[in-house]
Amino acid sequence: MSLPEPLRRRLGSFSRSMFTDGRRSGPHSRSERADNEILASLPLQMSLYFNVYFFPCWWLSTVVMLQLKYTVLSDYYKFILVTVVILTSLIEVIRLYLGYMGNLQEKVPELAGFWLLTLLLQLPVILFLLFNEGLKVQPLERSVNIIFALFLIFQVVAAFVTLKRMVNKLAIHFHLNDFNRLEEHPVRHPYGSSKEENVLPMASMGPC
Repeated sequence: MSLPEPLRRRLGSFSRSMFTDGRRSGPHSRSERADNEILASLPLQMSLYFNVYFFPCWWLSTVVMLQLKYTVLSDYYKFILVTVVILTSLIEVIRLYLGYMGNLQEKVPELAGFWLLTLLLQLPVILFLLFNEGLKVQPLERSVNIIFALFLIFQVVAAFVTLKRMVNKLAIHFHLNDFNRLEEHPVRHPYGSSKEENVLPMASMGPC
């Protein structure tokens, strides 16, 4: 299972514009390093691994607390809290899947999708659950939400760094391939088959 191709292209284009490093080195100086370098982030993978086991605990704690305080919540907050729990659960499954795929298999679109879901959806929702006193936040909820927020903040930073490395590696390969194509197929000039062929006859001509 992978992302739809149009979405992959959009995320790939976003990643190139967002994470590409403006500094470029020569194609030969970093080509061997780019080929052999492992870009998957071990700290990010460890946090995803523990996140997978933590999320059921967060979900169970949140649902139990919701059931206990449901009668004292206003109708407005009842609707918000139920909706948030359902959406957060669905997003978290997709987010963790994209994180595993993007990091372990070094796939830029998947990891970019993971980073966007974490930064734009999951983190604001958890902060809302943590700091909105209208939800009558209980100590257990506050504890699990703090842990969840720490996971998310760390993953935003780690995924950002990993994405920059992956996109820069792709840029190096792209420029290296262009350089190799120019070496194999030199540009031909109108007055000679190549640049060298055009220069040599001129150099051998004597003065008029």
